[in-house]
Amino acid sequence: MSTSRWTAVLPDLAPWRSSRDFRLLFYQGTVTYFGSFMAMIALPLQIKHLTDSPLAVGAMGAVELVPLVVFGLYGGALADAVDRRRMILLTEAGLGVLALVLLVNALLPDPLLWPLYVVAAGVSALAGLQRPALDSLMARIVPHDQLTAAAALNGLRYQFGAILGPALAGLVVAYAGHASAYAVTVAGFLGSVVLCSRLSPAPPVEGAERPSLRGIAEGARYAWSRPVLLGTYAVDLAAMLFAFPNTIFPFLADELDAVWALGLMYAAGAVGSMVLGLTSGWVSRVRRHGLLVVLGATVWGLAIAAAGVSPGIWPVLLCLAVAGAADMLSGLGRATIWNQTIPEELRGRLAGIEVLSYSVGPQLGQVRAGTMAGWTGTRPAFWSGGLACVASVAVLAALLPKLISYDADTDEDAQRRRAAREAEPV
Repeated sequence: MSTSRWTAVLPDLAPWRSSRDFRLLFYQGTVTYFGSFMAMIALPLQIKHLTDSPLAVGAMGAVELVPLVVFGLYGGALADAVDRRRMILLTEAGLGVLALVLLVNALLPDPLLWPLYVVAAGVSALAGLQRPALDSLMARIVPHDQLTAAAALNGLRYQFGAILGPALAGLVVAYAGHASAYAVTVAGFLGSVVLCSRLSPAPPVEGAERPSLRGIAEGARYAWSRPVLLGTYAVDLAAMLFAFPNTIFPFLADELDAVWALGLMYAAGAVGSMVLGLTSGWVSRVRRHGLLVVLGATVWGLAIAAAGVSPGIWPVLLCLAVAGAADMLSGLGRATIWNQTIPEELRGRLAGIEVLSYSVGPQLGQVRAGTMAGWTGTRPAFWSGGLACVASVAVLAALLPKLISYDADTDEDAQRRRAAREAEPV
């Protein structure tokens, strides 16, 4: 294959070359995601070990939901009013403290159940505060025409942690215990805090308002008035609500007599996403990002449904990998539309709504999957959710046709944001 063809396929590294802060966030995210995924797998496994109940595992999503909603919205307003670098640094340190609590609890002779739920709620609250600051920073530190490439590279750093973290977490928990997995998480947050401290200051725009309910409502009104944005939120929420069965992976592994493959099940989606990310050079040339959102969400639902009826562990892993690639495709479309169209003065508040759209869905999805698995069995919880996802995405696409017709070269909001970015001082 010629050099030009390789360039057309391999990830676009332009954001890496043009922005020091992007490189720092890439390193920080790689370290944090690896440690976080270790804890993300160890925590439900520990609840399963203590209770042997799918409802108890699914309840973790319910515990996380309210803090995520409240602090996600407030975090978005706060990100528009304070230095985003300082906000990221403080919340990252707080997450490290919560990981330390998990470690101490796991080292007790008889680990307690209730601290696991308390920490899950605390992590949800701090993540809700942090993610708007992180997401809204990207459009400031990366040139406008490199935003899709930046989203693809961000996806790769996430997938690195999502592959290695779960794959190793299953082995670490099985052979060294939950405490060892939590220790890796604590070490990851320590490294992340050091990297965050080196980011450039990111003060708010001149005349930024203090966080308030009125400011949050202003952001919500803006999102509601933009059918394209509304479509990205609604499609992602529906896909995660109906087809996010990760919380019941341990029970499907038991049914397939493949407990040894539990870590692979958690990592399979990330493998699919990474394959797409490593071949994402073509995505930088796409202009119809709304189509990516709808297509990715539809394939995601079909793949989850297929996993629910697959006869063995290897077909299940293949379906989960396809689902991960589809989710990555949809995510690239969403991130590009958000960063290309939202004004800087509203980025934090809209990023708070974004946090709700792609975080509340998985939390509700965990509750749905765990509850349905408890009522009807594990496999019906998979295939029924996948089919419901496909149906809901089709309805939303019909109700919001502007999402399908979005074009980065002609959309008025995208043109306005491009002009504002080009007018900013270098």
